[in-house]
Amino acid sequence: MIDTTIREQAAAMAAGALTARDLAEATRDRIAARDELLRSVVHLAEVEALEGPMQGVPFGVKDILDVDGQPTRCGSHAHEGAGPEATAVARLRAAGMVPMAKLATYEYALTGPAWDQPNLPARNPWSPDHITGGSSSGSAAAVAGGLFRVALGTDTGGSVRAPAAYCGIVGLKPTHGAVPEDGCFPLSPSLDVIGPLAACVEDAAVTLELMAPETRAAAALEQDIAGLHIGYARDWFADDPACAPEVVRAMDDTAALLSQLGARIKLVALPDYAPLEAAGTVILQAEAWEVHRERLAHRWERYGVDARRNLVTGAVLEPGHVARARAVARGFRDSVDALLGHCAALLTPTTLSPAPRFSDFEDGPVWTAMRTLPFNMSGHPAISVPCAMTDRGLPLGAQLVAAHHGEAQLCRLAHALEQAGPHFGTPAFGTR
Repeated sequence: MIDTTIREQAAAMAAGALTARDLAEATRDRIAARDELLRSVVHLAEVEALEGPMQGVPFGVKDILDVDGQPTRCGSHAHEGAGPEATAVARLRAAGMVPMAKLATYEYALTGPAWDQPNLPARNPWSPDHITGGSSSGSAAAVAGGLFRVALGTDTGGSVRAPAAYCGIVGLKPTHGAVPEDGCFPLSPSLDVIGPLAACVEDAAVTLELMAPETRAAAALEQDIAGLHIGYARDWFADDPACAPEVVRAMDDTAALLSQLGARIKLVALPDYAPLEAAGTVILQAEAWEVHRERLAHRWERYGVDARRNLVTGAVLEPGHVARARAVARGFRDSVDALLGHCAALLTPTTLSPAPRFSDFEDGPVWTAMRTLPFNMSGHPAISVPCAMTDRGLPLGAQLVAAHHGEAQLCRLAHALEQAGPHFGTPAFGTR
């Protein structure tokens, strides 16, 4: 029961075949059995089942979103207290879902794994020696590890999609602004988005539709994708020295599979990636500095070393730097809009390699090659879906991008790909 879709869980409870208490106890038992390995849960709540169409279905919440009756620490010694419940959480609660746990995040969603934060970094269920990705680290570990079918995360530069790719699950970033962002501690407001990490596309789509009904994200899941045009941005990654050969193979296989399903694949060109990432980084760091400037002045010593180093970079940026970066973002948005005028979606990898090892971060943060940040700059919805497993037993993710407010189309394509694609089972617990 704990491993069925959230719709199936709700239907079983509505039919009397399952009680909310049974599901809650099974979830607690699963957490007790597995989270010592995963380190994903930072607060486990005492909750009761609620009324509604999804009554009693548990979910996890990244510890950067406020939940009534639960602490918010943002993964930092510098953060105390919590405000009113985030609207995203409240809407799921109103549908009967139960926010059962707060889940680990990197400090203020800023840095990579660090060991001077309140909790040790969450670990990848496929290999505990590897990271889950950031900053929705605990959300990805909890879903991939089978603790929850769905968890909420936030995505400022890829922090829903990259952890999903690294952990072999689905990560859905909706159109910027589609999900209300109140009750979420900001990182970079013009880039921040709240979205679900889920065990399957259906769970992600249903959850998003509950948070943002106008997306109708689950409305077209079973529709055929034959005849839809997919723009394959192969040149955007294949010649990048940071791109692992296994990623190129996996993406070519994914494009071929979409073609076999009846989609029409055509190669498209996107603007050079490096200037986009540089511009996105300027925007992020300038806005993060504004968010944290006053708090840093009073709580400097309580921030972690990596977080402080990251934030002060924003202090040296000048208005001209930010203005030029925003101009790059607008140009990229226009380029993507133009392509999506002729394509139902774009196809790229989510990351250019599988999850790195924790040992890579022993001397501080490490740059990891992804293809996610530009779509925060442009505001387009994007989803990461598992597409391959490396010879080392680590997942890879394919990313689909759709037009603004095109979540239904996006989930339709992702669901078709998921149903026809390779299936990898679940991580083997208790064998390491």
